[in-house]
Amino acid sequence: LFDAFFRDPEIANKLLAQMLPSAEGQAAPPRERPRVREALAPHKALLQPKAAGPDKEIEFDAAMTASELQRLKNADFNQLSASEFRLVERLVRDVRLPVPEVPARRVRAGLRGARVHWAHTLQGAAHTGGEIMALHRLQRRRQPLPLLVLVDVSGSMERYARLLLAFLHAATREIHHRRVRRDVFAFGTRLTDLTPAFRLADADAMLEAASAAIRDYGGGTRLGESLAALRQRHARRLVGRRTLVLIVSDGLDTGEPADLARELQWLKRHSRRILWLNPLLRFDGYAPSARGAAELFKAADGMLAVHNVQRLQELAGGIAKLMNS
Repeated sequence: LFDAFFRDPEIANKLLAQMLPSAEGQAAPPRERPRVREALAPHKALLQPKAAGPDKEIEFDAAMTASELQRLKNADFNQLSASEFRLVERLVRDVRLPVPEVPARRVRAGLRGARVHWAHTLQGAAHTGGEIMALHRLQRRRQPLPLLVLVDVSGSMERYARLLLAFLHAATREIHHRRVRRDVFAFGTRLTDLTPAFRLADADAMLEAASAAIRDYGGGTRLGESLAALRQRHARRLVGRRTLVLIVSDGLDTGEPADLARELQWLKRHSRRILWLNPLLRFDGYAPSARGAAELFKAADGMLAVHNVQRLQELAGGIAKLMNS
């Protein structure tokens, strides 16, 4: 399924036909998993770039009503058909995620600040005959927090992984352009560094590179072992205690809870906040009762839902609130 999800469809111009009102009531019961049947349909060269031409481009047009679009935004990623999946992927690429900002070490001229910026003040006085008309201040710049993202690509997360990678690639592009650290790893039974893939500007190219890099997609979940690998091989990715860590997972870990707890405590000591982005929050009354989930819940500074487009659009506000609490 991983290769199918990380490829472009052969006939994209027919996707909207499945979204028209006439198609209502034709969906198979959830247990038949129509999305899997569609994903496993013939897909030669699906990983290759889409052919050019208007007939191959997916478009949101007038045929899709506002209510249908809202239905898509509220649809659980795990219940989408393959055609709906591609449309939702277009939507998630338009969602932004402003990372909280903090004062930086560098300063700039401004109207506020405790210290006077004498160079700018005297430059201004040179234009007024030597008379100081205004005191310029030294104001600390603000920059986004460094970001470390860990994305679960195990079997229980297979329907979320591609969409959330596409979302994170587009949503965090701004901090990459501002030369702030943005490190991304996938984890299942092993840790995979996706940071080089995330440097690619094109989302489809990023997904193709991620597809080639991840070898344990759809397997088990051993977050503790993956965090141990992070500590041993990539500890320098954590910038002091300023890094914001996002763990995208359902918490269904198959490793030893004691190992996971130990590695999470190390991560907590070396980061500013750990936020758990959990698609299982789609269930009312969800409680992290599984052993791995319980350890993750204890270590995390907060838990947020990421199971549909609507929740992704609310994510920035949720993160800001948790950062200020």
